[in-house]
Amino acid sequence: MNKKDYYEVLGVSKTASDDEIKSAFRKLAKKYHPDLNKEAGAEEKFKEVQEAYAVLSDSNKRKQYDQFGHAAFQGGADGQGGFSGFDFSNFGVDLDDILGNMFGGGFGFSSGSSRRKSNKIQGDDVLYHMNLTFEEAIFGTEKDVKLDTTISCPDCDGLGGHGEETCEICHGSGTITKEQRTILGSFLSKTTCSNCSGTGKTFRSRCQTCNGKGRIKKNRTITVKIPSGIDNGMRLRVAGKGEAGLNGGPAGDLYIEFNISNHDFFEREGDDIYLTVPITITDAILGTKKDIRTIDSVVTLNVKPGTNTGDKQRIKGKGIKNASTGRCGDMYLIFEIVLPDKISREQKDLFERLARTNLENTTFAKFTKFVNKK
Repeated sequence: MNKKDYYEVLGVSKTASDDEIKSAFRKLAKKYHPDLNKEAGAEEKFKEVQEAYAVLSDSNKRKQYDQFGHAAFQGGADGQGGFSGFDFSNFGVDLDDILGNMFGGGFGFSSGSSRRKSNKIQGDDVLYHMNLTFEEAIFGTEKDVKLDTTISCPDCDGLGGHGEETCEICHGSGTITKEQRTILGSFLSKTTCSNCSGTGKTFRSRCQTCNGKGRIKKNRTITVKIPSGIDNGMRLRVAGKGEAGLNGGPAGDLYIEFNISNHDFFEREGDDIYLTVPITITDAILGTKKDIRTIDSVVTLNVKPGTNTGDKQRIKGKGIKNASTGRCGDMYLIFEIVLPDKISREQKDLFERLARTNLENTTFAKFTKFVNKK
């Protein structure tokens, strides 16, 4: 027979490793498999590729081929030294076993001869953007979400028809088996049954409500409980509220992504709250008591004498309660000395008198000595 060299068929060298041979076969099988390639000659090319792989992937047969060539497998012929030919009838295998293992099932091939895959398909997830106020985010709330999505058809339970029957073409298997005969023996390949789309069942009548699709569009409103402590960019998953599945499959999920508005006074970092507190110069020098509003109450705060702008004071446990851990963050007060835009004559006299007081041990006195140093 005028047969093409097996190494040339797979496009590998005679010193190719097992992995290189397997990789070459995987690429060529994808390229020429008759279920994937409808071009003229693809089926013959695929048979040629599988024949080459069947020999070169087996270490014993590869040694025989390397020594005697194609003559090693011509039944009844003696190779050099009286070698007896290889019996290809022992290589009758299900092609799905080879391709299923090679491709990881990605091409719909099943491992074994009669394993039917489930045709139920989960619906798509839905992403919804929601705006919350600062208070809604930290305390939690309930919100209505309006969706325009598909739901499972209530009249046919998402199946698409009435009067379920076993498919008369595939007899309930969901696949059609084709036999391919080559010099290596019989190879079987399975394709999805076009009559039932792989479900293995048909219906006496199509559902008129969904026109056989199993899903219908519907505007619906879902009330969602938003937990406390939600922050910008967080997502909340609501199981089973996405798009309806196919062939009776489960619905997808709804994901809500949050955008939180800013507060006029509070700033947030994680579970902690920051508040800038304005104080007068008198408060800063002498100290004072000041009422401060936290996120849930009013507390009286002692401002220490000598407080400067930028000084920070912590109030433990007055931040945001984390919904996951149950722990409350802290509140931090940042002081800012606010100077008056205008002062009265009396106020000016008081400041001038203050300026003439003994400031010998202050930073001002030390700075003055540094500047006047000769």
